[in-house]
Amino acid sequence: MGKTIGMNQAKCDEQDYIHFLIAAQKVFSRVEAAATHPEGEGVVAHDAYTRLLQRLPPDSRGLWAEVEGCVARERGMLILDDSTLDKPYASKMALVSNHWSGKHHAVVRGINLISLVWTDDGQSSLPCDYRIYNKVHDGLDKNDHFRDMLVAAHARGFRPSLVAFDSWYSSLDNLKRIREYGWSWFTRLKSNRKVSPRPGQTLSIADVPIPPDGCILHLTGYGRVKVFRTVDTHGNAEHWATSHLLMTDLHRQAAAQNAWAIDTYHRNLKQFTGVERAQFRLEVSPRNHIGLAIRAFVRLEHTRIHRAMPIFEAKNAIIRQAIRLYLRNPAIVLPSTA
Repeated sequence: MGKTIGMNQAKCDEQDYIHFLIAAQKVFSRVEAAATHPEGEGVVAHDAYTRLLQRLPPDSRGLWAEVEGCVARERGMLILDDSTLDKPYASKMALVSNHWSGKHHAVVRGINLISLVWTDDGQSSLPCDYRIYNKVHDGLDKNDHFRDMLVAAHARGFRPSLVAFDSWYSSLDNLKRIREYGWSWFTRLKSNRKVSPRPGQTLSIADVPIPPDGCILHLTGYGRVKVFRTVDTHGNAEHWATSHLLMTDLHRQAAAQNAWAIDTYHRNLKQFTGVERAQFRLEVSPRNHIGLAIRAFVRLEHTRIHRAMPIFEAKNAIIRQAIRLYLRNPAIVLPSTA
C-alpha cells in the first residue's frame, strides 16, 4: 500500500511502521515512531501513525503476500497454537480479556493470538496466518479460527507432511477436517479420550497398555490412529497421537521437537517486535499493530535464516551503527573547564 490516499498524501505507510518495529529497542509507541521518522523529528506527527493503523484492512492478507515466497508449500510442517499477549494493566483496551497463559501458568489479562506457523524441520518459524480471539464480538471460538486457517492454508496450496497442534484443538471436527484435505496430523490427547484397543472394548486412553514404539488404536468417532505414551521424570504421562500410522517413536520425537518452533516464534515475536507493547483503545488499531509486528518478525526471521545471524544480533546491529555515528560526534559532553 502506498502513501497516497485519495487527493491527500499520507505521511507514513505500513513499511515505515514495520521498519520502526524492527529497529526499535524498548519503546514501540506511535509517538516514538513519529519522533524517529527518517524525515526528522517533528516532520510527522504521531497522529499520522494513528490514522495509518486505523485505515489498514485488519486481516492477514498483507502477511501472506510477504511470506508466500519464503515457504515451501509442498513440504514442511504446519503448526497451530495460541498465545496470550500480556496486557495486565489494560482496563478499556479493545480485544483484551482473561486468558490462560502458559508463560505465567495462570489466568491473565491479554489478547489471545492464534497463529499458523510453517517450519521446515524446525529450522525456521515463518507465520503464514493468524487470528485474534474476540468471541464476544465475532461469535467465533478458538476452534472456529483453527478451522478457518486450515481452510485458507488448503486454498493456498499447502501440502504439509504433518499438521501439529495442542490437545485443545484435537476435537473430532478438527481431526476430520484435516483428514478431508489428505493431510496427516500430530497432537496430544487428553487422558480421558476414548479409544478401542479391540472391537467391543472402549477405554480411556490412560487405561490402555501402550508399548514404547506406540500402537494403533481406534479413536472413538474418528478411526484408526497411532498412539504413543511418554512419562516425564515426575511420573506424568502424555499421550501423543497421529493419523500417520507408520510413524515410529523416533519420528514422533522429531515431530514433537519441530512443533516447538511455534513456541520459539511466539517468544521471539514478543521479545523483538513490540507486539505486546503498544496501547490502543479502538479495535482496528491493535489488530493492525499486531499484524504489522508479525510482518516485522518475518523480516527478522528471514535475516536469521539467510545470514546465519541470530535475531537479537540483527536488532543490535541497527543500534550499534547509531552508536558509532554518535560516538564520532557526541552531543552530550562535560562543559569546558578552560
